[in-house]
This record gives sequence, structure tokens and C-alpha cells, in this order.
Amino acid sequence: MGEGVLTMKDIRMTSMERVLMTLGHKEPDKVPLFLLLSMQGAKELGLSLKDYYSKCSNVIVAQMRLKKKYKNDCLFPFYYAAIEIEAWGGSVIFIEDGPVTVGEPLIKNINEVGNLEAPQVKTSLALIKVLSTIEGLKAEAGNETPIIGVVMSPLSLAVMQLGLDKFFDILYEYPDIMEKLLQKNILFCKEWANAQLAAGATAICYFDTISSSSIIPREMYIKTGYGIAKNIFTQINGPIATHFGSGLCGPIIDKVIETGMSVIGVGGFDNLKVLKEQCRNKVTLLGNLNGVEMCRWKSEDAENAVKSVIKAAGKGGGLIISDGHGEIPFQVEDDILMAISESVERWGQYPLRWVE
Repeated sequence: MGEGVLTMKDIRMTSMERVLMTLGHKEPDKVPLFLLLSMQGAKELGLSLKDYYSKCSNVIVAQMRLKKKYKNDCLFPFYYAAIEIEAWGGSVIFIEDGPVTVGEPLIKNINEVGNLEAPQVKTSLALIKVLSTIEGLKAEAGNETPIIGVVMSPLSLAVMQLGLDKFFDILYEYPDIMEKLLQKNILFCKEWANAQLAAGATAICYFDTISSSSIIPREMYIKTGYGIAKNIFTQINGPIATHFGSGLCGPIIDKVIETGMSVIGVGGFDNLKVLKEQCRNKVTLLGNLNGVEMCRWKSEDAENAVKSVIKAAGKGGGLIISDGHGEIPFQVEDDILMAISESVERWGQYPLRWVE
């Protein structure tokens, strides 16, 4: 290049600049990387998961370290999905090497649905801890790095409240009772999302795993998750990413786009190249590295997987590299996370001249 002429490769953007340009379906300096690291914070600080999640200061320190360590383009103040059940008064179970899980179903009898009361976000100790974490990360990062808040969709929350078998029984056999529960969950979801945005979150990741085509048919999604999302998204005060937690979204992608979110989390079994064409200049794709396979990867596997994702969907922007589930397993080794990061640095620089 001539003297004084800069290429995109010469310009190092902040994470926020990189992500915003990507969301605008333009090519920034490189493909953004969202390593959605939650449990890895405990490893970083040498703590058990229970001790790690006991203090918001632990999560703040760990997230800032992990961002620097892996050149991560987001901060992820997510604790565990079951924290919403904890807020509703249910029990949770801590294990040594995996996500915190839900204990006994919160709703043991369908007649209890009418008496169920949603938690007050601003007085729930479990939720206050997350809000304090977001505030702390915002104070550390300012506007240079996106902070991703998380909510469970009303349908996904209902699964945790009821248990999967009872959820399907009520969904198909007692739709009026399910509607009562979903209305409570919708109000909570809106309040919880907006509280995180008010605390400093940049965007909300809306986990709607139950709506994926791996779990319910397209017709049921249109009757349930689709309308719920359209309703909620108009009342959430910030950008939204819909994530299907490893489940297929290809069969419903047209309807998902209509709900009005900015980003779609894509699982490892969806065809990323096909989705790219369907979503081009409409919504950004997030994914779709296979987190389960990642536990067995060698460094060259990580590099090949990153290259495959970039080749399938990187050109023209609109791609954020991440895992396909929305949370990287505890068992993934640090050197594999580093290999992913280094591969994005090597192969994700725009323009992608190596891609045919």
C-alpha cells in the first residue's frame, strides 16, 4: 500500500466498535469472538463453583481476566440458568464440574399455577447479585466492551418450573393453565431483562431452547414461542439475541427473523452456510462451534473448526464466532480456548482473502 494509506488490518478496533460494525453487516478489522465463559471463572480464581458464584466480586474479576487472556469481545455476567428458579423460590443443586441445576420442580401440582407469584427483581438476593455484577463490569469496561445479560424465555422458564414431562403434559392437554403460567413468566422476563439493561448490560441474550425445532415442531413454535417473543421484544429496552441452546433453528429461521431480534445463536447441527444466506443483511449469526466436541479437541481441531465457521459465514460481516450452546463446558481445557482465540486472530482478519 502507498504511504499513509491504512487498511482495515492496520486498525485495531475496540470490541464494541468491532461488534457494532458486524451487526451493521459490514466487515470490521476482524471477526468478533464471544467466548461465553461462565464456569471458567471459577477455574481462573482457583475456587469451587459454589464459592465462585457466592460473590459478585469474583465474577467481575474473573470476567475481566478472561477477556484479556483470550482477547474476548464480550463480558458475560451470566451465573447459571437455575438462578431464575432460585429467585422464584425453588431449589438449585451445585455440582463440582458442571452447571448449577434445578432441584425439585417448583410447581408440583398444576393447581398451584394460579397462586404462583413472580419474584420482585429489585428485592431478590439472587438477581441483585447479577445486577451488581453487571454494574461492576460496566464500571471496569465502560463502553469499550459489550456486556451480555441473559434471560430465560417464558417457555424455557416454564420447563424449569414444572419439569420437562409435566411441561409437555400441560402444554398439550391444559393450554389454559399453561397460558396462565406463561403470562406470569412474560411479565417477569420483561422486568428482568430491563433491569439488566438499566444496570449496564449492552444487550440481552434470550435463551429459548424449548422453541428450537429439536424440541417442538414448527407449528407449535408459531403458536407459542413466536408470539411470545414478538410481544416481549417490543418491550425490552435494548438489542436482543435469541439463542436456541444447541437446538436447530433452521426450520423456523424465517419466523425467528420476524420477531425482531438482532442476533441468532446457531447450534452446531445447523447448516451455517445456508443460514448465512437466509439471514444476510437481516440478522447476525452467533456460533456455531460444538462445545461437546470441544472437550475432546486438540489445537488443530480448534483451528479447523474456526476456519470452517469463518469460511461458511464470515464474508460481509454479520458473524460472531462463539460456541453453539451459549455456555462453554467446564471440561474444555484452557489451551483449547487459547487455540480458538489465536485461530480467530489468524484467520478472522478482514478482508478474508483466503476464503474462496
